[in-house]
Amino acid sequence: MLTRVVRLHGKRDLKVESEGYKAPRPGEVLLRMAMGGICGSDLHYYQDGGFGPIRVREPIISGHEASGFVEAIGDGVSGLSVGTLVAVNPSQPCGHCHYCGIGQPIHCLEMRFMGSAMRLPHEQGMFRDHLVVPAIQCHPVSADVSPEEAACAEPLAVCLHAVSQAGDLKNKRVLVTGAGPIGLLTVAAARYAGAAEIIVTDLADAALARAPAMGATETVNVAENAEALSPYLEGKGTVDVAFDCSAAGPALRTAFAALKPRGTLVQVGVTGDVTIPLNMLVGKEINWRGSQRFDREFAEAVDLISRRAIDVRPVLSHTYPLEDAVSAFEQASDRSVACKVQIALFDHETGRTE
Repeated sequence: MLTRVVRLHGKRDLKVESEGYKAPRPGEVLLRMAMGGICGSDLHYYQDGGFGPIRVREPIISGHEASGFVEAIGDGVSGLSVGTLVAVNPSQPCGHCHYCGIGQPIHCLEMRFMGSAMRLPHEQGMFRDHLVVPAIQCHPVSADVSPEEAACAEPLAVCLHAVSQAGDLKNKRVLVTGAGPIGLLTVAAARYAGAAEIIVTDLADAALARAPAMGATETVNVAENAEALSPYLEGKGTVDVAFDCSAAGPALRTAFAALKPRGTLVQVGVTGDVTIPLNMLVGKEINWRGSQRFDREFAEAVDLISRRAIDVRPVLSHTYPLEDAVSAFEQASDRSVACKVQIALFDHETGRTE
């Protein structure tokens, strides 16, 4: 049996190829993949061959945001039925290392994360027609939720974890820098957590235009109207919590300036080395916290999407068929129009598995 795969061989060298797959073993399921979202890390791999110290050193199948329909079930699997739409958790902690043992599986020493080039050999991803995966990674979604929405469980889980790092957001003033998919889903997560006011900044009007639908109360294009932020910088800052989803030096400086003394900055975006306003960090006693991936938040994200307690549909912008994956990656690179670009992994001729 063969499946098509979207495989990256190096910088801007993406190909649709075929490879074999086997029937599910005990504890596994075979999925007929439905939809996959292109993430910022996927783009870094495609555009630059990696980001920071993480480099693509061998061919890798892209994709860690995906949904699929159960097509076959291995022995010993319960709770799943053929035809069920599931969101696939790409995270596979080992369960026995030091950090798994102390309840911090996010920092697992043997973490396997699908579509990641961090380890060698690389962990292969989910942009393919068919995928065999441990059943424990499959989370059923409600019947009225689309594959497009289900594939957003992974990025929403990232944002739910980031919001959990900030403490209580009820009635707080929040700043989100960067209105890409992660920034916008962070807005939605912060709104769900009770934030009273959410200011969103970006350089692109197209990105900011989606923010009100996700819960933003104000948007600021800092390339055209940076002075609109001035009221938030008064008196040593007026913002309780900031989420930096851009990892850009100017955005970080804005976040530090806008935060109140002893405010919290949650770092969501990643990049290489940047210059930081160290004097403000120290002088205002700012609590600067990193946030990486997720754990139990994946199941929470599936539940919120299933109930549409958080509606992810406003971030969806473009869909391309698997055979046109290169165009999908190129579109995702254009922030002037694109937000969450997805790849339809099923055959449009036959539609979904029922």
